[in-house]
Amino acid sequence: MKVILRDDIKGLGACGEVVEVKGGYARNYLIPNNLATMATAGNLKAIDEIKKQKNIRDNKRKREAEKIKDKLEKISLTAEVQVGEEDKLFGSVTAANVAALLKNQGFEIDKHLIHLDEPIKALGIYTVPIKLEKDVIANVKIWIVKKGEGE
Repeated sequence: MKVILRDDIKGLGACGEVVEVKGGYARNYLIPNNLATMATAGNLKAIDEIKKQKNIRDNKRKREAEKIKDKLEKISLTAEVQVGEEDKLFGSVTAANVAALLKNQGFEIDKHLIHLDEPIKALGIYTVPIKLEKDVIANVKIWIVKKGEGE
């Protein structure tokens, strides 16, 4: 079955492309989720409109992500961790921990958007990149301090 993609779909194609897919995949997933439309003669003429609508959606998402990025870069997070001898951390600070700290600040950020090369295992100040959109990356400062240090 030939369909016109309304959005970029990884492994299938880009917005506005006409692709051949199995009938069940088109009827049960792509079309109901508004990811594709049937490739009829009338719809083929409307490909430019589909691409234009996608660009409008992408620009709106990018503007919203830029606003969130500005707010995120103004905050700094503090993670209080238990340490042992020579200030060695018990465990580590992971993307899930950073997501929880962000949630406490009022930001709902999925832990998969937080890009740590490896979990943080030492005290100090770190800059953590958060990928909000394809081209929008916010850098958040996080302070890793001993538990009970500020009391």
